[in-house]
Amino acid sequence: MPELIYPEPLNDFSCEQVTLLGETKLVYIMGSGPAVIVMSEMPGIYKHVADFARRIVDAGFTVFMPHMFGEVGRPPSTGYIVKSIAKACISKEFSAFAANKSSPIVDWLRALAKDAHERCGGPGVGAIGMCFTGNFALNLMLEPAVLAPVLSQPSLPLMNASGLHIAPDELSQVKTRLIDEDLTVLGFRFDGDPMCKQARFKAYEDALGDRFIGSTLPDSAANSNGPAPAHSVVTLHLIDEEGEPTRQALDDIIQFYQHRLKGDS
Repeated sequence: MPELIYPEPLNDFSCEQVTLLGETKLVYIMGSGPAVIVMSEMPGIYKHVADFARRIVDAGFTVFMPHMFGEVGRPPSTGYIVKSIAKACISKEFSAFAANKSSPIVDWLRALAKDAHERCGGPGVGAIGMCFTGNFALNLMLEPAVLAPVLSQPSLPLMNASGLHIAPDELSQVKTRLIDEDLTVLGFRFDGDPMCKQARFKAYEDALGDRFIGSTLPDSAANSNGPAPAHSVVTLHLIDEEGEPTRQALDDIIQFYQHRLKGDS
């Protein structure tokens, strides 16, 4: 277990060692109100991911942000991203190349969602996965407390543009929940993203029908200060200004959580 280090960009979060299903992970927590599980993109929790979490907190929610890979607080770089992906690909917690199969870590994440709901109350829990964790928000719907899943540039399985990183029986259970409980799944991607191509959103649409609401943003909407190609919709490539498509995506996510978790119209 790593030491409890509070890097400067995260010193406004509390940091807990959370033990579930016999495994302990660091979870960064902040806020009040219904819970939202924020699952970071590669290479790990860094400033832009934490800033997104802060926006969710400011909207009236409690963020639970688990540390799953990388070095907490370390800024992203090409070498660091490649190293983090390589390490995750050989980890027993992830099945990065597997279609029709869920990564083992989602069992722990579902337990975290249940624990967060018990702590925070409310109708249920929201979740967002980004990039490597993008599909995990869908996997989490096997936990009944999860009511508002968001898939931001879901990139697994790697090397399979139209693959879905979830077991068929689990996908069937999720679809049943979506219909029975009148729920929806939000998805976001950039048009030219090689890690999350249109074929993946088409696969979600084929599997979930109109319960999947996918939004594809033009590459020109990405923050040019971020690395190419455009990929990270609400973090590195966010342009946080009114009227910008990425800002609209962020606002849509917050509104989605407010509607599902607070009953706001």
